[in-house]
Amino acid sequence: MEAPVERTRIRRLPDKAVHDRAALHAVLDAGMVAHVAFVHDGHPFAIPVAYARDGESVLFHGSTGSRLFRLLATGVPCCLTVTLLDGLILARSAFEASMRYRSAMVLGACAPVTEKTEALRAVAEHLMPGRWEVIRPPSAKELAATSVLRLPLDEWSLKVSDGWPEATPEDEGWSPPTGVIPIRTELGELIPGEVT
Repeated sequence: MEAPVERTRIRRLPDKAVHDRAALHAVLDAGMVAHVAFVHDGHPFAIPVAYARDGESVLFHGSTGSRLFRLLATGVPCCLTVTLLDGLILARSAFEASMRYRSAMVLGACAPVTEKTEALRAVAEHLMPGRWEVIRPPSAKELAATSVLRLPLDEWSLKVSDGWPEATPEDEGWSPPTGVIPIRTELGELIPGEVT
């Protein structure tokens, strides 16, 4: 168990806070898309990225031509989030309806990765296990066009909602179906396609 720092202390529904680093790892390992948010020239931006957890950090990549990636590489403060939606909670009222989810938030600053090939391998293996061994590795030109960033897991929070429908006295007399509709994300079989 780890105590949250003030910036990552969960204030709304604090009973859903999880302080176990292994649980954080599990959420990051299960997700496939993260959103990285930061402020540039007074405007907020949030960009989706493919990522992988590498020990106690998160790796993600983008184009060296992207002004936003160039900015992140300078170490500006950022926030990376990963949310897994596990189900819909159907209650008797709209107010009590909710979701089951696991949501991780990491605060910090990114640093550029110089050994890009191994970092890209980590991201590829996270998304498509075993695929790296059968595909052509990046060329020098492709590596030069790719920015890879590392965000340490130093300051984070994890919120997990796994409850059931709740009712209030005002719900008396209403009897819609209630419970949880599970949501599952799974990989299907490869649909062969011609290389163009």
